[in-house]
Amino acid sequence: MTDSLAGRKSPEGKPRQAAVAAWIGSALEYYDFFIYGTAAALVFNKVFFPDSDPATGTLLAVATFGVGYAARPVGAFILGHVGDRFGRKKVLVFTLLLMGVATFLVGCLPTYDQVGVLAPVLLVVLRLLQGLSAAGEQAGANSMTLEHAPPDRRAYYTSFTLSGTQAGQILATAAFLPVAALPEDALLSWGWRVPFWASVVVIAVGYIIRRRLTETPVFEQQETVSRLPVVELFKDHWRDVLRVVLAAVIASVSTIFTVYALSFAVNTVGLARTPMLWVGVLANVVALAALPLCATLADRIGRKPVFIAGSLGSGVLMFAYLGAISAGSYPLIFLVGIVMFGVVYSAANGIWPSFYGEMFTARVRLSGMAIGTQIGFAIAGFSPTIAAAIDGEDGANWVPVAVLIGVLCLVNVLAVATARETYRVPTERLGTKSTASIEPSAPVSA
Repeated sequence: MTDSLAGRKSPEGKPRQAAVAAWIGSALEYYDFFIYGTAAALVFNKVFFPDSDPATGTLLAVATFGVGYAARPVGAFILGHVGDRFGRKKVLVFTLLLMGVATFLVGCLPTYDQVGVLAPVLLVVLRLLQGLSAAGEQAGANSMTLEHAPPDRRAYYTSFTLSGTQAGQILATAAFLPVAALPEDALLSWGWRVPFWASVVVIAVGYIIRRRLTETPVFEQQETVSRLPVVELFKDHWRDVLRVVLAAVIASVSTIFTVYALSFAVNTVGLARTPMLWVGVLANVVALAALPLCATLADRIGRKPVFIAGSLGSGVLMFAYLGAISAGSYPLIFLVGIVMFGVVYSAANGIWPSFYGEMFTARVRLSGMAIGTQIGFAIAGFSPTIAAAIDGEDGANWVPVAVLIGVLCLVNVLAVATARETYRVPTERLGTKSTASIEPSAPVSA
């Protein structure tokens, strides 16, 4: 069941380098992932599903966004195995290249008017490849950063992976600001393709950055690695995998905010595209500051209280945000959107990279994080589709959508509440039954 790692020299941890590499890589990778969501909300219904009525076209376009999440659990099993058996670095390089190529090809696709049904079929195939890539991206980056980090600052350093994700959302939304301002004909013919073509930068820059990473000390210092990490994971850690699955549905807040709310505002309420895109940009800018602050708090008082507060607050504020959109009040939309997504959601979003990873030993950490999060994220990925199906015939009944998010946030809270608090557990004892903790007075260098 094991392969020997004896004789390997373990490098010293490099938390800052790992955090910076995770931030930049995640920003570039999730730029690719989220420009798809923006395009699905704004143009794909007209480019790839023009024969459908507007409501059905929007539903189908948003469903293709969810397809990427459906592929993620499959990718999690594959890339989790690779990362736990052969190292975190290999996963990070592969996922970046796969995402960049798939995204560039989306921008090259023919439209429905040009090739008929083949166009949406190819769109779905490329979205599946994006999903496979994303399945290993965050788990790999989080494992890499957590295992390089000082034990008393694991939440802080791993939060940079999510800061990178938020930066990717900013870049994705910002890329569509000038595109969305184009005349309708230009937008639908070539304008929407430009953000996808820009992913060639991802391939070049991301590859250079991640090839320079060193493997983590925790992985290198193992005497053995598991031949079948997934088997070991479900034998020894199945309860924690289930907890992560249920906790990860908190990502529905992000997908509803990013995809459904944008489509609801523009296509149903009739609000202007540009101001709604700016809500996402500003909320993510605020999140860049909020994420490390929330993570620092979690390093001081624990993961669970910060996480639970963010989950409950997000569930409540979703009612206010969708209500503000329905009322057409731009000041209220900006205020509630920034507070909900930029501040409150960050309390949960900035903690999970450390909290989930700390549930598992190094032998199965990447598999545990990848499989648990990607199954939960798959549910979250289809929440815009579910929302579009329950918001009434005219798409204007937002209350059931807010209730859906409230219920998912409660599920998240229950899962987190049953987990072990891990912020005082030394890194080498994570995932074990040891109760030893980090002494508050013990100096730990960065």
